[in-house]
Amino acid sequence: MIKNIVFDFGDVFINLDKKAPEQALAKMGIRQIDDEMVNWHNTYEKGLMSSEALTEHYLNKFPSLTALSFKQAWNSIILDFPQHRLDWIIQLAKSKKYRLFLLSNTNDLHIEQVIKNMDAMRYSQFQNCFERFYLSQQIHMRKPDLEIYDFVLQQDQLIAQETLFIDDTILNTAAASSMGIHTWHLEPGKEDITQLFEIKKQLF
Repeated sequence: MIKNIVFDFGDVFINLDKKAPEQALAKMGIRQIDDEMVNWHNTYEKGLMSSEALTEHYLNKFPSLTALSFKQAWNSIILDFPQHRLDWIIQLAKSKKYRLFLLSNTNDLHIEQVIKNMDAMRYSQFQNCFERFYLSQQIHMRKPDLEIYDFVLQQDQLIAQETLFIDDTILNTAAASSMGIHTWHLEPGKEDITQLFEIKKQLF
């Protein structure tokens, strides 16, 4: 029986355009994300690199960029947060039927853009729905590394078999599943988080 629900953020609650940053960079002549850049991204998501350092890396590697054009390209992934999803999670939190947590791979620039898009009050309403709000850059770990799931289980004294983890990335749900956590690989555009109790009704 599920007692705890751990949610991802992007493409579970807030809509993303995952192709947008690469497309925006390509328009500026940057057509390949190489291993060095992927390493920057992962380090930045873990909060082990500042926004200024990430921007400087890009500007040094690609002199055609400016700090503004890079930030705009980087944040182009962040879209809207539909009100029906916010209403749904607020009602679920009010029911107090489950312990609710958020576990997101994100970064300071993206969260800044999320708050700008949502407005601070809506973001605060969302954040207050969760017992704990885990952002990768604050805990210096990222999915799908197993250490991040173990950290959450230990930190909040959760039993894996009583916990459901919801994420739009199959590598992340596969990693959680390997630890005995129930999972839902939510497919954006085909499924919506508000359908949770219909789609995964066998768990509740």
